[in-house]
Amino acid sequence: PLRILDSKEASTQAVLADAPKLADFLGTESVAHFEQVQAYLTALGIDFEINPHLVRGLDYYNKTVFEWVTDKLGSQATVCAGGRYDGLVGQLKSIGTNDDKSDKKPVKSEPAIGFAMGLERLLLLMEAVAPIADKPACDVFVVAHPDVYSAGISYAQNLRYSRPDVRVKMASATSLKAQMKKADKSGAALTVIIAQQELDDNTISIKDMQTGEQQTVTQDWLSSKDNFSRK
Repeated sequence: PLRILDSKEASTQAVLADAPKLADFLGTESVAHFEQVQAYLTALGIDFEINPHLVRGLDYYNKTVFEWVTDKLGSQATVCAGGRYDGLVGQLKSIGTNDDKSDKKPVKSEPAIGFAMGLERLLLLMEAVAPIADKPACDVFVVAHPDVYSAGISYAQNLRYSRPDVRVKMASATSLKAQMKKADKSGAALTVIIAQQELDDNTISIKDMQTGEQQTVTQDWLSSKDNFSRK
């Protein structure tokens, strides 16, 4: 029956305008609890409005139910909704604790709260309120000659471990020319080139993808943030 309060029918809304309010029939304990909830919200600086028609569709809710709403998404205003369901968790906790039905103790409520949140709406809200700057999908692209491709894989993986702040990508074990084309399209700031000569010298060749300049450095050169940091 509480779902009537949530009806969008105009005729039902007209009836509800003069209908009794749930808040007018709360017991002393419930009133004290609800006032304490409001006091906590006020202390935390969280704005709220009391909606006498707010209900949840599942009947295991008790005490306070809530919705987080926004004015940034048009008609899709509700981002998160939930409430307390102490009795439900008490029932779940009691399952299997006593096989003798004749000696089973009454189920005790356990303080509990839950909510459902729409991820798509949350992402849309984040985009509207605090857009996240685009970041490149790749910072360092590792190119390895097919003959030493395994060494390239090993280098890329070690770089990921030593520099978790850097996005590292590789192409498949095709020709160096084909891999360099992939590097050009990746948006990487640097391309690491590994061939037999680099392996023999324990070095890597690094190409700046903006200037085209190339240099030979030690294999651990990128491990230092002083040498390269993601912008």
